[in-house]
Amino acid sequence: VYTGFKVIRHREDEGEGATRGLGLVQRFMPVSKEFDGQKFFTRIGGKRTATPLLGALVVVELTDVIFAVDSVPAILAVSNEPYLVFASNAFAILGLRAMYFLLANARQRFHYLSHALGAILIFVGLKMVAANWYHVDTYVSLAIIGGILVAAIVLSERKTKRLAAEAEREAKATDAT
Repeated sequence: VYTGFKVIRHREDEGEGATRGLGLVQRFMPVSKEFDGQKFFTRIGGKRTATPLLGALVVVELTDVIFAVDSVPAILAVSNEPYLVFASNAFAILGLRAMYFLLANARQRFHYLSHALGAILIFVGLKMVAANWYHVDTYVSLAIIGGILVAAIVLSERKTKRLAAEAEREAKATDAT
């Protein structure tokens, strides 16, 4: 629930994770200011130096580890079979990587996606808290989650069209002068 509110309230701060990743790498070795193609390391003045790409890799891998560790209790609540727990975590990490690229592209188009994801986190958190007192049917949960996503997509499309129309009007006004 807390994470859901943080997601909704969060203002965009590009590069925050990359800065932390670079800070972690800088504790162990010098880091160059510039990328060197797709290399994790480069030589500057004869010394081996990490590139910012290594910092990005560190952030991605730490996120994978945190995600895997965080999901273990949830999986153990469903099954005590070690192979199933391991396999589900492996597939979850693979799915997380694929979903990142999908969400990264969708986020530019769907302005309210982060708000919808925050609302879904709040709903799921409240559902988990209330599970001992009130059972929400699976179909009702899916309908609520689907409704939140559909509302976010529809509102985002409207905003995208409105912004495009405003940009077109501004372009025409600029051309007229």
